[in-house]
Amino acid sequence: MNESKLLLACAASWIRKVTPAAGIYNAVWRRQTSVHLSHQHCIMVLALSVVLACAGVALASRPTPYGHQPPTYGHQPSYCDPKTPPTCAAGSPLTYCLEDPEYPEYEIKGAISADHIFAKKYADVADQSADDLVDYVTKQQEEAFDYYFYTGASTGKSPYDATHWGGPEGYICPSDVAYARPKRAQNVEGKWRVIVNDVHYYTQTARLETCLFPEAACRALAPCFKSHCTQKYVYHRLLSFDPCDPYKGLFIDIYKMPSACSCHIPA
Repeated sequence: MNESKLLLACAASWIRKVTPAAGIYNAVWRRQTSVHLSHQHCIMVLALSVVLACAGVALASRPTPYGHQPPTYGHQPSYCDPKTPPTCAAGSPLTYCLEDPEYPEYEIKGAISADHIFAKKYADVADQSADDLVDYVTKQQEEAFDYYFYTGASTGKSPYDATHWGGPEGYICPSDVAYARPKRAQNVEGKWRVIVNDVHYYTQTARLETCLFPEAACRALAPCFKSHCTQKYVYHRLLSFDPCDPYKGLFIDIYKMPSACSCHIPA
């Protein structure tokens, strides 16, 4: 028996039971199909049609498989304040963190993988030392500088403090030097960013020199010079990540960081 004719005949039979006027159409269908169906056959065919229709609806409304979520347009709302210091900077006057227990390594790896021009953005000289960056001072010499003896009291009540005149080799202004790879830093707009560092084999190294005794007199200079140590800074351009807006991906941002501690003699 032809299935399409069977369905048409059953539909006509069902319509006739619902509306008396449909009896005319039922007669027409009977003459065209020449099929005589029992009431039970019609019920079975109609029930099968309902089941198939319900199955189609269920399949159409099934959830999207994992890993293939429909795209969402526009940035999701964020309640992160980029000017709020991160945990690593709590209680510190510094505008950068060399260690970060909350460093989002997984997110950084994902951003690197998704950035098709990452290789064009990234650059670093990982092996830095005084051998390359300080004239007439070697790496071994700089690493051996020790100012444990210095008190910085030469600007106080005793300008002739003994530690001002003596001591081992070192810079005229005591300082701490680090060839560092910051994990977070505050940019020139006051916003904290994550710095791409020590992820896979990617690093960004900077020479940071910080005065140990800012505004103290320069070592070995007589008080009559009225000298003082002054902190210097430079702007670093570093590949960064915004934890408050990860949709930005990786970008270059600018940071002000300590570069030298110099002796200044006023006029």
